[in-house]
This record gives sequence, C-alpha cells and structure tokens, in this order.
Amino acid sequence: MLNSIPLFPGLPGGPELLIVLLIVVLLFGANKLPQLARSSGQAMGEFRRGRQEIEEELQKGVEGEAEDEATADEDDDEETTSAETESVETEAEKEN
Repeated sequence: MLNSIPLFPGLPGGPELLIVLLIVVLLFGANKLPQLARSSGQAMGEFRRGRQEIEEELQKGVEGEAEDEATADEDDDEETTSAETESVETEAEKEN
C-alpha cells in the first residue's frame, strides 16, 4: 500500500507557538514588535483597499459592457428600420 504524506501537517500547537514567539522576540526585539505589527496591519489594509478598487473597476466594466451591448442593439434596430424604409422608397421609385 501507499503511505500518504499530508501536504499540511497541521497547525502548530502551544509549545510550538511559544518557540516561534521566542524566536521572533529574539530576532526583532521587544521594542520592535509593536512597530512590526502596526506596519503589517497597514499593509493588509492597503491590500484590502486595492482589492476593493479593482473589484469596483471590474464591476463597472461589466456594467459598461452590458450598456454598450444594449445601445448597440438599439442602433442595429434603427439601422434596420432605416434600411427597410430606403428599400421601400427605392421600390416605389422603380414602379413609377
């Protein structure tokens, strides 16, 4: 049989989290941790705002395409009516 190897072994538990936090404190220092947290929070906020702006632009683009298609359909209807009128007028002139 095949032995399955999990892609994600799981989230770290209590002792692992303490070790990770200890290493972070040693690397950055206790004074730098609030600045690090603040800057990462600001980065996440900017990312979220950028994502929302892109979603709004895409939504406007989709709505704009739908309006353009509706306008194009109306223009086609008007052109068809004009072409039909011209052909009727041409036929009437030929008969005279």
